Amino acid sequence: MKVRQNLYIDRKISDALEALASKPGGNKSRLVNDALADWLGRQGKREVDDLLKLRLDRMSREIGLARRDIEVLLESLALFVRYQLLVTAPLPEADKAALAVGMDRFEKFVGQVGRQLATGRKTFTAPDPWETAS
Repeated sequence: MKVRQNLYIDRKISDALEALASKPGGNKSRLVNDALADWLGRQGKREVDDLLKLRLDRMSREIGLARRDIEVLLESLALFVRYQLLVTAPLPEADKAALAVGMDRFEKFVGQVGRQLATGRKTFTAPDPWETAS
């Protein structure tokens, strides 16, 4: 059902509407109806876009902080590995006992990393110094 409306619009907009309606297949009512429907539809989307923008901005900041933390950890690990490789003397190839001890330590290290990741415990989480030991 269509409802008749009497509207006042600026001369400039009226002239532009006349120009569009004068083209083949042009109809002022249809043009105004479509334009108004589009405009009203965008108003609702704009509110949703504003809400999403706030969340996306927050997520971007959090990702930036996480990226910075990862870069710090990777650089720290790289410096530690380089230092460790420079100060540790290589094992002689024939020292099977030392190689076995090294492999055992490595397997224990990997197992400990897996357990800590599985339980969610963090190595760098320091105990609260204000807690009393019981």
